[in-house]
Amino acid sequence: MQFEDVVYHIKTEKAGFLKNNAVSTEEKLILKGISGVVLPGEMLAMMGPSGSGKTTLLTALGGRLGGHLGGTIAYNGKPFPNTMKRNTGFVTQDDVLYPHLTVTDTLVYTALLRLPKTLTTQEKVQKAEAVINQLGLSRCRDSIIGGPLLRGISGGERKRVSIGQEMLINPSLLFLDEPTSGLDSTTAQRIVSTLRELANGGRTVVMTIHQPSSRLFYMFHKVLLLSDGNPIYFGKCSDALDYFSNVGFAPPVTMNPADFLLDLANELGTIDNQVSDSTEDKQFKRWSNTWWRQFSVLFRRGLRERKHEIFAVHKIVQVLIVAIVSGLLWWQSDIRDLQDQVFRHVCLSSFFMTLILGDLPMVLVLPTTYFIITYWMAGLKATASAFLLGLLANLYNVLSSQGLGLAIGAVVMDQKSVSVLGSVIVLVFQLAGGYYVQNVPIFIRWIKYISINQYAFKLLLGTQYKVGETYTCGTNNTCLVKEFPTIKTAGLDGQLVAVIALAVMLVGYRMIAYLALMRIGVTKK
Repeated sequence: MQFEDVVYHIKTEKAGFLKNNAVSTEEKLILKGISGVVLPGEMLAMMGPSGSGKTTLLTALGGRLGGHLGGTIAYNGKPFPNTMKRNTGFVTQDDVLYPHLTVTDTLVYTALLRLPKTLTTQEKVQKAEAVINQLGLSRCRDSIIGGPLLRGISGGERKRVSIGQEMLINPSLLFLDEPTSGLDSTTAQRIVSTLRELANGGRTVVMTIHQPSSRLFYMFHKVLLLSDGNPIYFGKCSDALDYFSNVGFAPPVTMNPADFLLDLANELGTIDNQVSDSTEDKQFKRWSNTWWRQFSVLFRRGLRERKHEIFAVHKIVQVLIVAIVSGLLWWQSDIRDLQDQVFRHVCLSSFFMTLILGDLPMVLVLPTTYFIITYWMAGLKATASAFLLGLLANLYNVLSSQGLGLAIGAVVMDQKSVSVLGSVIVLVFQLAGGYYVQNVPIFIRWIKYISINQYAFKLLLGTQYKVGETYTCGTNNTCLVKEFPTIKTAGLDGQLVAVIALAVMLVGYRMIAYLALMRIGVTKK
């Protein structure tokens, strides 16, 4: 791989004391003409202080950096093609792994997803087994990955799993962003030793590293030293100190060469603030597997991971307690308790509104459990058709609400903001849904037509009451159910309109989420 005069700049907006509070735009150079070449069997370390442009350059060399990128990046003397990216491994600094999956699960699912369809499932599993053995992960093969609140494998083993995911495609080019970050010196040396062995097998390995020990430093074949986006040195690691000594920058005492180079880079350049990359992954014309194969593997992997979150003990206990208490509060009520029955429908339709979960089959288990317990304890209409229609209406509401949650999350992409915005929208939909507020002012009445609660409430009422049905409204007096104030506001007609409206929301919100993710360039391996 050869790169020559690579430059990268971004446009920044700077508020100034201009007329009408105008904002000035200026360009900032991040990479300033960087060149080098890495041969098969070599391992290149890109070093420099924070903000020197290491990660930006690595992302550019890996073909994942969009924007104003100039210069030449070639592979085997030819421009870096999109198809080459599929055969290039890229390990990010933060390990993106499923915490509840085992090491074997993680690598097998990755193999099923990324290896070409010309291989059988058994052959793909064998590839995963080979990588496990190659990276020394046999001891922890059946251990879960773990996370911040879940004990699992060690940090070094987790990093090797991330490397293993990229090794499955047998890449000729392997890029790694700070693979030793957060690891102790012994574990870091094991990681770099593993990478050197991979390089010795004929691969080209390029990585960023902040401050390696002297033992690690001399394990690299070449080093590229950056300072504020400028190349300070490119060449063999063994020649670095001699080079700087010849130009008048000899270390005053015997010291770690990496420490000396970083101190020198700090002195020679002005360190700007760390610039975060907005990496842009481009789609390829041909994929390793069919759309259905990708969907199948991702679906099964998601089911296996998400079941631990969805079926957490505290969530199951929460649903059971609320369902039983709700059933006891409305124990065997009948149509004479019309006000209580109507309120119960609101609870059934909104209880899971804010539970925005993934993976369709398991998302529906807890709402179904809640509905079954509460329905029969509360003494609602004891017919199979009423029960099944009520269950379907409740699940229909859950799926539509899930779509709303996905849309909010994808558009906002900030956990705190999503929580606040989601709560506000859910509250407004509940208030305008037809039960809490019946005489809504005309200028704000339009909200009920986009409220999930309003349509779900209408469907649930339709499963229990009919247009000509009556109830006891006084001594020796009966009234029409449809004239009851709350029911009259929602209405017992227009069931088909409610079904269509929820269908539009169910699909529409998911489309909004998908388009939002496309807009910010989010991809998932």
